[in-house]
Amino acid sequence: MYYLQKNSPFPDVSQASSEGLLAVGGDLSTERLLAAYQNGIFPWFSEVEPILWWSPDPRFVLFPEKLKVSKSMRQILRNRDYQVTVNRDFKAVIRACAKVERSGQEDTWITRNMIEAYTKLNELGYAKSVEVWDGSRLIGGLYGVDLGNGVFCGESMFSLESNASKVAFITFIQNTDYKLVDCQVYTNHLASLGAEDMPRDEFLEYLKSS
Repeated sequence: MYYLQKNSPFPDVSQASSEGLLAVGGDLSTERLLAAYQNGIFPWFSEVEPILWWSPDPRFVLFPEKLKVSKSMRQILRNRDYQVTVNRDFKAVIRACAKVERSGQEDTWITRNMIEAYTKLNELGYAKSVEVWDGSRLIGGLYGVDLGNGVFCGESMFSLESNASKVAFITFIQNTDYKLVDCQVYTNHLASLGAEDMPRDEFLEYLKSS
């Protein structure tokens, strides 16, 4: 296991375990986080764990042109009077993502320090939030990191009403010019929207060439 010191660089992702765990420790500084995402690495850990850095193989990604929108979702997008915004309330979105109960998880990986770190990324223009509003009520959304090279690294999403996170995701993808969305690891939710596995080496080459 590779243990990061404050200023030590990440090891090559080829050193990751079969589960994708690459390194432990370090910090959540803006510089560290940006270096991680630019090299196909992301943090994922619970409140009681040290910082864990991951680079799974394969990587779960979505090409916007392969986005799948079901007939029922098209009806929801057409008939529901929802307002979708970007960066209107980043803090509310990330806090809502932290509170959502998820199957198989006893506690949140979006810790207080994570909220502070990603809020700073948002203030610096690197992180984005998408909000879905029913009137003045925030009912769904997502947040992630924009690498500035056509790649959006999705981090988390939430729904307080059925399909609200899908409304956020679909509307955002259809109205931006991203070439690739990094979904990190497989979920049924994202698979239903068209996300697919990509070998890690191909994903890293994509990051470098974008």
